Amino acid sequence: MTSFDAYHLSEPVRRSLEKMGFATPTPIQELAVPVALKGGDLVGQAQTGTGKTVAFGIPVIEHCNASPGQVQAVVITPTRELAIQVSEELNRIGEFKGIRSLAIYGGQDVHRQIHGLKSRPQIVVGTPGRLIDHVLRLKTISLDACRTIVLDEADKLLEMGFLQDTKTILKKMPETCQVMLFSATMPEPILELTRTFMKEPAMLGIKADKVSVPAIAQYYVEAEEKQKFDALVRLLLIQAPELAIVFGRTKKRVTELYEALTKKGYPVRGLHGDLEQAERDSVMKQFKEGSIRLLIATDVAARGLDISGVTHIYNFDVPQDPEGYVHRIGRTGRAGKTGVAVTFVTPAEKRLLKNLEQYAGQRIVPLKAPTDQEAVAGQKQMAKEEILKAIESRDSQRYIDLAEELLKDNDPASVLAAALGMIIKEPDLRTVELTEMPPGKVKSEEKLEVERSKKPRDRSRGHKYPRK
Repeated sequence: MTSFDAYHLSEPVRRSLEKMGFATPTPIQELAVPVALKGGDLVGQAQTGTGKTVAFGIPVIEHCNASPGQVQAVVITPTRELAIQVSEELNRIGEFKGIRSLAIYGGQDVHRQIHGLKSRPQIVVGTPGRLIDHVLRLKTISLDACRTIVLDEADKLLEMGFLQDTKTILKKMPETCQVMLFSATMPEPILELTRTFMKEPAMLGIKADKVSVPAIAQYYVEAEEKQKFDALVRLLLIQAPELAIVFGRTKKRVTELYEALTKKGYPVRGLHGDLEQAERDSVMKQFKEGSIRLLIATDVAARGLDISGVTHIYNFDVPQDPEGYVHRIGRTGRAGKTGVAVTFVTPAEKRLLKNLEQYAGQRIVPLKAPTDQEAVAGQKQMAKEEILKAIESRDSQRYIDLAEELLKDNDPASVLAAALGMIIKEPDLRTVELTEMPPGKVKSEEKLEVERSKKPRDRSRGHKYPRK
């Protein structure tokens, strides 16, 4: 397939795709869009970042009509962050057709959501618990006119304990409703879900659990626990990531990294499971907009994050399982772009690399921890490249008069050296030691955070429902 034109899409949807910069479909879009446009049920196996939102978004928008009325499509997501992202993407696809989407999720004022529903959006994207609140308890969403339901990241719905809530919603759907399910893996409970609620679904992209991430250059740095932070700082100086996520194993680790990097002068934010929703939203907004270029996160807190433009992933702590490794590094190298993933490994953990390589289907290449001298040289090289870029863009021409004035009475090399001295921030390479937690304690803290995350947290807390 060379173009979306082959799908004979409506003119408004084609305009939206052109505005979004989409010219050719990704593999999952090529498989799913034709089936979904015909109205058939489908199961699509696809990793995050493969374009699955557009894969179901195009047919969902095409099947909706712009006249306000009851909800015509529902998308169930495991996390509030994913609900927001999917809703934003659907609004972009439906822009010229007049189709609107509303995200509803726990942690947000329920009265605000009721107000949003009064504007009669054609699509609702939500987390399971809050959808049940609106459908069954508040009766603010009617599913009678629903034509399509999408289960996005179904394996995460299972993992986070939302399978029963999802079944409850599916039982309320009209019998004629089209069902689409997307999942990175296909555990038995998900397959059972497809057998119970779907009619002869097309099985698309189904493959073994082993995945491949060829667009990501994967490296590991071997370092003692006490040397890992210094190695990270030097790599950040040399690689200068445009947008990066540093993964820590626990919220305690995230806090330590946040405080240590802040002392080094980096504009960073931390993301872990104990943050209030308003603070999480603020952190994600800053990261998406690029006002902060470095995010420190736990696996649990990063679930559902789908952010374009992430160039580097740093695994400060080795993931506990290969699937977690692939999910972490899969947040870079998206939409046809390449990415870089670096994992810090202590000598005792080096044996774990083989399992990660086998699961990811790609060799993880050793990378030597940079020296202080290399870090400083990296800073100088970046400054040189920035100056050459500025010369090529010719933006600096407006300062030509000032340059000529400075060069009239001063040596050119001295003038340039002084300018470079103002540009180059001398890196703080003083050693910082983080707390070295015993392995058993680390494991128990991680387990506790995962257990907390599996409890349905998207219920309305602290809000009294309006009286009927």
